[in-house]
Amino acid sequence: MAIGGVKEKVMAAQREGMKSLIFPRRNKDDIDELPDYITQGMEIHYADEYKDIFNICFPDIDILSL
Repeated sequence: MAIGGVKEKVMAAQREGMKSLIFPRRNKDDIDELPDYITQGMEIHYADEYKDIFNICFPDIDILSL
């Protein structure tokens, strides 16, 4: 499900020093439309479901082995 306020969320995350963000894949177009100065230095990931988020947060753990 897409979320609203993507620009504001990215700007707030950047202001607080966050370097990595996870957004729903349906918001990829919203992120792509943002000016580079807003996303500069940010690593943005996209997820469709929980396992995608788990794999981003814990890349060395196989969720199926838990």
